[in-house]
Amino acid sequence: MLVNILCLSLKTENDYVLRIYLRCYVLFLVAALINAARLIGCEPHELKEALSARRIQTEEGNIVEKFTMQQAIDARDALAKFIYASLFDWLVEQINNLLEVGKQHTGWSISILDIYGFESIKKNSFEQFCINYANERLQQHFNRHIFKLEQEEYELDGIDGVKVDFADNQECLDLFEKKPIGLLSLLDEDLHSPDANDATLANKLKQNLNGMACFKGDKGRVFGVRHFAGEVLYDTNDFLKKNQDSLNPELIELLSSCNGQLPQLFAIKMLNQTLEPATSLDSPNQSVSAKFKGKLFKLMQRLEKTKPHFICCIKPNRKQLPGMYEEDLVSQQLRCSGVLEAVRMSRSGYPTRMTHQEFADRYGFLLLETNESQDPLSISVAVLKQFNMLPGMYQIGYTKLYLRIGLIGVLEDRRKQVLQTGKYTDEANKRSTLLTAIIGLQSVIRGCLVRKHFSNSHKLIPLRSKQKLVRENSEANDIPNEQSSAMAELQRRVVDAEASLGQKQQENATLQEQLQQYEAKMKKMDEQLQQSEAKMKKTEEQLQQSEAKMKKTEEMLRKQTAPLQASLAAAKKSEGSAMAEVGGRENGVSSLVKEFEQQKQSFEDDINKTTQPASNMNSYEELRKLKRRFRAWKKDYKVRLKETKAIVRKHRHQDSDKTQKKWWPNRGKVLQNCGKSPS
Repeated sequence: MLVNILCLSLKTENDYVLRIYLRCYVLFLVAALINAARLIGCEPHELKEALSARRIQTEEGNIVEKFTMQQAIDARDALAKFIYASLFDWLVEQINNLLEVGKQHTGWSISILDIYGFESIKKNSFEQFCINYANERLQQHFNRHIFKLEQEEYELDGIDGVKVDFADNQECLDLFEKKPIGLLSLLDEDLHSPDANDATLANKLKQNLNGMACFKGDKGRVFGVRHFAGEVLYDTNDFLKKNQDSLNPELIELLSSCNGQLPQLFAIKMLNQTLEPATSLDSPNQSVSAKFKGKLFKLMQRLEKTKPHFICCIKPNRKQLPGMYEEDLVSQQLRCSGVLEAVRMSRSGYPTRMTHQEFADRYGFLLLETNESQDPLSISVAVLKQFNMLPGMYQIGYTKLYLRIGLIGVLEDRRKQVLQTGKYTDEANKRSTLLTAIIGLQSVIRGCLVRKHFSNSHKLIPLRSKQKLVRENSEANDIPNEQSSAMAELQRRVVDAEASLGQKQQENATLQEQLQQYEAKMKKMDEQLQQSEAKMKKTEEQLQQSEAKMKKTEEMLRKQTAPLQASLAAAKKSEGSAMAEVGGRENGVSSLVKEFEQQKQSFEDDINKTTQPASNMNSYEELRKLKRRFRAWKKDYKVRLKETKAIVRKHRHQDSDKTQKKWWPNRGKVLQNCGKSPS
């Protein structure tokens, strides 16, 4: 919609129709006109008439006045700006409605205000004029919170010696806002003058404002303003036109009667605003600068109610290239944005501030000697003196303590140490209380047992006395037969009482033993733990020794079997008649070698199983069994090895004798052939 409305002024050679209405030449792009009318929801000729003429009501009736080309372009631009602004406001309203929390709304919010900063281009017009005016206001807000409020707080609390000079931009704001002679006032005044134009506006500004320090008159329609960030030159060309934001009644009537939902909604809202007084910010009779100033003031009022945090972005170079740093440009930005003054104030000031009560509550327990009757200020001063804080590191105000950078860190470290020590003390106290309770419980149980035993003993004394009395009476007097049953019953009761007493004594002894066992259980557990650790170490040492012995035995057996294998190889070279016997001997030696390898692998597996995680006692017993089995096998293997060696030696001598017997007869035959006697 906006594109088609703006395209109504584009001139092409093949797609336009030139219409002449009396004194007005209006250029329409047919396609753009049709598309714009369709999107708005009206007929093309209705949109054309609303953009090219207006109705004037007189006593004789309504008169239709045709627009000039420039008036038609202005009407088109006004319609496009109105639709754009209304659409923007509508979108913001819809987003805010979606983000509302309903009845649970608490009034708290987090807002982000993104500002580009001061603008200065080749030709600065009304847009840059408004942007830089807003930046002046925001810069004052920054200065107020960073410098002015800081300085005022020091002065109100009686803190001396902190003074930072900074550039104040109040004179520049007076140049914009002063009434009746100010940039905004003079601009609105010329807006309602029929003879005013851009040139007369420039002359009027120079005549009235040349005496102000932040204003600079230049040639032609140019004037300069010394902003906080530097001097900016403005061209008054189109200032009055851009400052006027009026929409023809014909266009409002057209939008209100169209079929489009949004344009109709925008027009109804516009008609409601016309009923408001001219001083209202939403009134259509106000200029753009007046509306801008009003909205800026509302923004500043909202910012004053917040707790602002500032993020300043610095442009490193003018060429917008990475890795390039222009010192003069960066220094100018730091100076203009007030960052250098903020750093200087932070160094010379006291960034950490706490009320006397807050400081006393947080660090008062660090005092070695405390007095409950002391006030928070006395406690705070005592804490600072106890840690030998230099007077230049802090100042005491009427309501707060002001601390320099680094001082609060020292106090926090000391506070953390004391709290950590107190934590260990509390744990020790808890353990001591628990131990006292256990001992008290044990004392109560012992007392109950002793009292119970003592009570049973007292009950038994009368029974024994009665028994003794009965015995004496029975010996001294003849008891009648009719009383024998009663005496027997009495004796039975006495025996039962003695048995019960013995049982109670046995139970008391058992309980005392259990109590002693319970008391000694902790000591036994400690001793068992120490013994288990010692056994573990001993088991590990024995395993290492066993492995060393196994390796030593393996090497010894290898050395002992080597001669046997050599003898076996020598025996293989004997003649074929002894092959069967040699084979038997070879099988015997091979079986010994095979058995040695199998037993070696078996012992290695057993050692690995023994070293796996298990109870200490099981590992120790398994190791003892393994050692006994190894000694028995070693002894048996040595005997068998010795027997095998004897057999091998015996067969070796037999083979040698057989060889000699075979050789001597052959020798006799040779001697006979030679004619010699064999002797």
